[in-house]
This record gives sequence, structure tokens and C-alpha cells, in this order.
Amino acid sequence: MVGVDADPELIEAAREDHPGPQWLVADLAELDLPACGVPDAFDAAVVAGNVLAFVAPGTEPEVLRRIAAHLVPGGFVVVGFGTDRGYPLEAFDADVASAGFTLEHRFATWDLRPWKDGGDFAVSVLRRPDQAGGASN
Repeated sequence: MVGVDADPELIEAAREDHPGPQWLVADLAELDLPACGVPDAFDAAVVAGNVLAFVAPGTEPEVLRRIAAHLVPGGFVVVGFGTDRGYPLEAFDADVASAGFTLEHRFATWDLRPWKDGGDFAVSVLRRPDQAGGASN
């Protein structure tokens, strides 16, 4: 497991509270895990805590592309954020597509309650294509 945040104080707190995993200070829009000594791709990524609402405005598509670059073909990412945080769900869905992901599921909560249009929180499961650069079959 690898945790990433741009804030060194948050990374230090994570290291103190949860020793064991690798914690990195990095900008998600420029994420390059192999350059940080993490050469292997991941089966899954979790982007919780309204992360996409806190990245620099306009970098959301690149953040999603950088996350996708660190997943195995067919890997997935779970993203949760408040829909009232300044990142409209419609923009997120467009960014998801531009990053090469497919929206596989959407829920209203982390405990997987059904999604309803207009909800104030969304948890989305995104799937990377099975083959890099191609759609899954």
C-alpha cells in the first residue's frame, strides 16, 4: 500500500498514526510512482476524502490519468466526494471518460447505498480498460 498527499504535515501524521505503508509527498497531477521507488502497478486505488475537490482547479483530468497510469490493465479506482464541493458530477464524468476509465458503479455513500440523481455525495467505481489504450471486451 502506498499513500500520497501533497501536504508534508499530513504525510507525517499518516506515518505516525499508521506505520508500515509507504507514504509519499507528491502532487497527484504529477504522480510518478516508479520515480519514487514504487515500480509495480496496483490492482486498485482509493481516492477518498474529497481529494478531487481539493486538487488544483483544472488538474482533475490529469490526476485521473496519473492514477490510471499506476493501475494494472483491468484495475479499478474508487472515488468519493461531495457533489457540492465545486467539482460537478457532470465534469467528473467527462474527466473519467477522458482519462480512459469506464464508470462501472455509482453509489450515494461509502456503505454502497443506491445512487439517486441529485445526491450530495457520490462514490464511483471506475474501471481501467483490460488493455492499455483499448476498451475492455
